[in-house]
Amino acid sequence: MGISEDNYERATFSGGCFWCMQPPFDNLEGVISTTVGYTGGLEKNPTYDDVCLGRTEHLESVQIVYDPSLISYEKLLDVFWLNVDPTDGGGQFVDRGMHYRTAIFYHSEGQKTIAQESKKKLGQSGRYPSPIITEIRPAMEFYTAEESHQNFYEKNPVGYASYKMGSGRGSYIEYMKNIK
Repeated sequence: MGISEDNYERATFSGGCFWCMQPPFDNLEGVISTTVGYTGGLEKNPTYDDVCLGRTEHLESVQIVYDPSLISYEKLLDVFWLNVDPTDGGGQFVDRGMHYRTAIFYHSEGQKTIAQESKKKLGQSGRYPSPIITEIRPAMEFYTAEESHQNFYEKNPVGYASYKMGSGRGSYIEYMKNIK
């Protein structure tokens, strides 16, 4: 008998271009699903154009449904931190603008505490010459992005690979994997 959906939890992260934030989570054991979308603003039903043109306060985000008996929130945070530059307040890599900022949207007080501890530990690690500025905010309404953006890396693997490397994210991640 399968695990009831009642036992699943959500994690929501903003880490710049959502095309690059979905793949790192998709193949993790315990991740049930990932969805890219928009959160963090008050505007209802934002579109990609609304967000990218700065007509909303939303951030491009990924929402993860996971089974906490198979993967911990801490592990999801570790994957998040590896895939972003948490010291950049103006966007991520080649993508500039407020909608590309990093943020962790917590869904419970437990997630909030874990995220704060994780951020503090990362800041004390010495890995970064600048402060960790990723925001930790309460979860807000999450709006699913248009279908063309879901699993973009699978729908357009050549375009995705080119974008990830051209944006600087790919080489950054490889560099950060080698820093202790």
